[in-house]
Amino acid sequence: MAKKVNVTPLHDRVIVKAAAAEEKTAGGIIIPDTAKEKPQRGTVIAAGPGKKDEPVTVKAGDTVLYGKYAGTEIQIDGADYLIMRESDILAIV
Repeated sequence: MAKKVNVTPLHDRVIVKAAAAEEKTAGGIIIPDTAKEKPQRGTVIAAGPGKKDEPVTVKAGDTVLYGKYAGTEIQIDGADYLIMRESDILAIV
């Protein structure tokens, strides 16, 4: 479930907790840390109110897909998150 954070994003920004990277392939081969791909799926933790005429369509708890290089990595209370614009989100799963 989505963890509550004491940070409120501004405008159309969204805070996302990235899903864990895959540990094994479908064939059972263990992937080393250096070869793991950056996850492109995560859970929305908090969302801003949106722009003046465009409210934000995602809400806390939604699972989303985002671009490979989307967002800026931040750390809140020792946990790693991504903060990105809503336009960087490709789909709600």
